[in-house]
This record gives sequence, C-alpha cells and structure tokens, in this order.
Amino acid sequence: MLWAAVSAVGLGFLVALEIAARGYGEPGPITDQAREVIFAPKSGTVLYVSMALMMVVLTWRQRLIAAGAAIGIDIVFWLVRWAVGAEMMYGNGALWVTLACAVIAITRRTGQERVLLLKGVGLALLLVAGRKTGYTWLLITSKTRPMVLDPYVAAADHALGNPSWLAGRIVAATGTVGEHVLDFVYIQLAVAAVLIALYQLRNVAAEGRFPGHHLVRTFLVIGLLGPGIYMIYPVVGPVFAYGADGGAWAVANLWPDIPPPVGTPGPIPFDEITPRNCMPSLHTAWATAIFIHSLKGPPILRFAGGFWLIATLGATLGFGYHYGADIVAGVVFTLTIEAALRSLDRGWDRRGIQFVVYGAAVFTGLLASYRYLSLEMAEWPWVFGPLIIAAMASVIYGYVRTTRLWDRKPEPVQLPHPRREQQPELV
Repeated sequence: MLWAAVSAVGLGFLVALEIAARGYGEPGPITDQAREVIFAPKSGTVLYVSMALMMVVLTWRQRLIAAGAAIGIDIVFWLVRWAVGAEMMYGNGALWVTLACAVIAITRRTGQERVLLLKGVGLALLLVAGRKTGYTWLLITSKTRPMVLDPYVAAADHALGNPSWLAGRIVAATGTVGEHVLDFVYIQLAVAAVLIALYQLRNVAAEGRFPGHHLVRTFLVIGLLGPGIYMIYPVVGPVFAYGADGGAWAVANLWPDIPPPVGTPGPIPFDEITPRNCMPSLHTAWATAIFIHSLKGPPILRFAGGFWLIATLGATLGFGYHYGADIVAGVVFTLTIEAALRSLDRGWDRRGIQFVVYGAAVFTGLLASYRYLSLEMAEWPWVFGPLIIAAMASVIYGYVRTTRLWDRKPEPVQLPHPRREQQPELV
C-alpha cells in the first residue's frame, strides 16, 4: 500500500508539472522522457547510471546480458542516426533495457522476485524522472518569479567576506585546467552519487532486499523539496545578477572583481530564462550527502566523497553560481533531511525529533535573516559572520552527536562465570 500510494502521488506530481510546462509552451517531464525512447537523449550518462542502479537486483549473468543488450541497441541507434544525419547521442539502449526489465517483472516474475525487480526499475526511473522534473521546475521558477532577491543575499554575503568574489578570482587565476576540472566535477555530480549508491546497494541481489536507508533516498528528497524553496526565495546568483552573464538585466558588471557596495537592498526584475535556483545551493546539498554516505565506505570512497564536496564548493562559488549564504543554507538543509530520513527508517525517537526540529528552525532562521537583516549583516560583518558560521556548526555538531549515538552498538553484557563445584574425592 505504501509503494502504491507513493507511486500515485509521484504520477500526479508528474502530470501537474506536465500541465504547467505545456502552459508555457514547453514539453513537460513525461513528454521529454517519452521522446528519449526513440530520439537522442539529453544525457546518455544519466540513463546508463540509472540502468546501473537497476542492475543491483540482477545476478552477474543477468547484468552482463543487460549491459550487452544496451550497448548493442545503442550501436544500432548510432548507425541509423549517422546514416540519416540526425543528432548523435547514446543512452537509448539503457532506457530500453530498463523498460524491458519492467515488462519482464510483470510478465515473467512472481512473488518477491517481481517486487525486487520492480523496485530496481522504479529506482532507475526515479533518478531519470528527477532530472526531468528538475528541468521543468527551473522553467517554472523563471516564468513565475519575475523579481529576484539577489541584493538581499549579496548584502548578507558581506558578513561572510563575499566568498564567491574571492573564489571567482582564484578559479580565474588557475586558468583553463582548474576550470575544466571544476566543471567536470560540477556536471558529473550524479555519477559520483551513483558510485556511492552502488557500493551501498552491492548486496541487494544476494540478500533479496534493499537497505532501509541509502544515498538515493536523500538525493531524491533534496531534489523534491529544494525547488519549493526556489519558489519562495528566488535568487539567480552573482554571475547573473552582478556579472556579464546577466546581460542587460544585471545590476552591474562587478563579479568577480569588485564586491557589490553596501546599500539598502530590494527586489530586482530579471529575465524569464534564467532559473531562480540559488537558495539553497542544491549542488552543495547533494555533495554534502555524498560526503556523509561515503564515510562508511572504504578509504577510496571516503577520499572521493571529500574531494567531490570540496571541488563542488569551489565550483559553485568560483563559477559565480552561488553566494556563500547559499552554501551555508545548503549544508543545514541536507543534514536536516538526512537526519529525518534516518529517523524515519530506524523509528522516531526524542533525540531525532529534537534535531530535525532544530535543523529546520536554523534553516528557516537563516533564510529569514538573509531577507530581513541583510543590511545589518553587511554593516556588522564581524558580528553576524561568526553567528552564521556558528549556526551551521551547531547543526553539524548536533548531527554528528545524534548519529553517533544511533550507530553506537550496545556493549555485550558480561555474565559471571559459573562457579565450579569441587568434585568429591574418590575413596
């Protein structure tokens, strides 16, 4: 019943986004995904990593067959597109194999095998649908929020030392090598998440069940809730509001050389193309989730998780996509969601409820202070800067302390050894 309810709600959400996108003359997530069965996908990498997630429920022999079938179908598509001069892209084969597994589960499997295979297919399609719905959400934010609140966040960022302006100059100094590395990390964030998820789900086929909590759950919830915050707090980012990428809509061409002057902030109009996807920084939120889940893996995964988090922070700030205030909000946002999902899996207790309420309160307080105390933050940076960092640090400390108590295994009870009775002496 739970899976049926979740599926019904998800389908209704997709239909609503489809209708909203059609109202603006654009295809919605359902149409966009359906066309990729035949036409060139936007991202073949996402389709293949989604198929890889689905294959955690298969045996090694079935995985080899599925991968070979996907590659073979893609070769056929590639040759046909090359012959007719169509757009070249891979990924159709992975989508065909994923859909074929859904058909096999319904027609050829029964009982627990059917349920497990359908869960694997659902996990893959959820990842693909999440990316499509993200595109639609960004379209809706640009069309429905003509005014943005960048001057408020830029003023509040003075309390943090304008980190985006500093990181932008550092990235520019590294040249094309640094830009290409950070760009790769920024774009391929989903690939890093799937690598961590594959490690967490490596025993699904052998055990016949999914673990109670894993990275994909956190990823999907972050992507579901984040765009709702975009609608409440529309921000485009420094490279658009204060940089050359904003064109005629930019307040001034200041990023990354000159921080914006302190003045009374107010909403500003912006175009109907640029997404309002800054507050909070979901790339930071997802990279934080990757880092958290990598900590229980082998050293190579822990290193990868730490590297992806640091590089993502450098990219989000250095490319001018986010302010420092967005980064702080993204970290608090992720830790609160992660604790809530873990509490949901293990059963709610007083400590879990207290932390989730505290994290939500800190996140709300940060957004409210950026909006209503931004001028005071700019004028008193040595007061508000440490307060912002202390608020984030308190949430980090609370999360670490709470999860350590959850992960602590009870010590075995030492029972006293039975007293050995003396044997009667043989006479």
